Amino acid sequence: MNQTMNQIQGAVQTLTQSSDTLFLLLGAIMVFLMHAGFAFLEVGTVRRKNQVNALVKILADFGISTIAYFFIGYWIAYGHHFFGSATELAQGNGYELVKFFFLLTFAAAIPAIVSGGIAERARFYPILMATFFTVGVVYPVFEGIIWNGNFGLQNWFSHRFGAPFHDFAGSVVVHAVGGWIALIAVLFLGMRKGRIRAGKHTNFAPSNIPFLALGAWILCVGWFGFNVMSAQTLNGISGLVAMNSLMAMAGGILAALVAGKNDPGFIHNGPLAGLVAVCAGSDLMHPLGALVTGIVAGVLFVWLFTHLQNKTRIDDVLGVWPLHGVCGAWGGIAAGIFGQRSLGGIGGVSFTAQLMGTIAGIIVAVVGSFVVYGTLHKVMGLRLSEEEEFNGADLAIHRISSTSED
Repeated sequence: MNQTMNQIQGAVQTLTQSSDTLFLLLGAIMVFLMHAGFAFLEVGTVRRKNQVNALVKILADFGISTIAYFFIGYWIAYGHHFFGSATELAQGNGYELVKFFFLLTFAAAIPAIVSGGIAERARFYPILMATFFTVGVVYPVFEGIIWNGNFGLQNWFSHRFGAPFHDFAGSVVVHAVGGWIALIAVLFLGMRKGRIRAGKHTNFAPSNIPFLALGAWILCVGWFGFNVMSAQTLNGISGLVAMNSLMAMAGGILAALVAGKNDPGFIHNGPLAGLVAVCAGSDLMHPLGALVTGIVAGVLFVWLFTHLQNKTRIDDVLGVWPLHGVCGAWGGIAAGIFGQRSLGGIGGVSFTAQLMGTIAGIIVAVVGSFVVYGTLHKVMGLRLSEEEEFNGADLAIHRISSTSED
């Protein structure tokens, strides 16, 4: 009898492990697909002479990110390495390996975010070097602090404010950190040539709205893997996360539609703003709270992007700082507002901890990226020459154009 029970328990455990592994693998594939979304969003926004570079840069960044995260970043964040035997690594259906793949797709989102901000004037290999250090060191430091409890900050939050910093799917850990890293890179690179004419700002129109829209659609679909599958096990999956993601996305669309005055570029970025913001509290909020979170994010993106392009010398091509940096930070704070029981949320979250954790993420991103990009700026230079920029990154870097007519 005992032997039969042990066999049943073993079979159930094996089935659970294999199911969790498959579940997380599907999530990793969905988030990996989002990188195609990043690529096409950038391709559709930049001028035609920089489209090849956008595609190559995103893919090359993913390769560099994989190496940096495998050898350095994952170890910094979680204290785990992959230098044991293949037999050891394959234990438990290889769940830990799939977990690495899943979290790698999050880490690789950092340079994909940065890519949109620095487009059209950045040198290729210095930026790949920056990717290695931001994914290998800067991002994992904060990731480990929040998602693995490193350095005791989460324990301090819990002791001081009654709850740790809550970021279910990375509004701050991934998006805000990536957006603020991008801002520092953009500041070091400066404005693209031709943006200021006769003392006035000139905006470059998107080169291909269908590609831009395709990128937005791919990102939106993949985001349900990004958010829902952040549970990392079948037992932890929640329809609330899916519903809140949907409502925040809808809020972002409608807010961008109205605030952006029916501009297709804003409309297709609106859902992304809402999805960025809801990541942190998607497992806590009531759907109405998620809707408000998305609406605020959509308005923030439209207003800040318009202000950046028309009033400042910050040349953020895709608006990744407002979209990811600011909307991500708003998401971290929003989790502390709409996650409260008094506003229909599940509770167990502290507004003060959310605010301070968000600020901590921004500080790590700004300081770390300043060291990385500042050093590369001094040692190698980050920007293409004026002639290379005029000819376009496609010809200057890759010696080929996106179409035969160019």
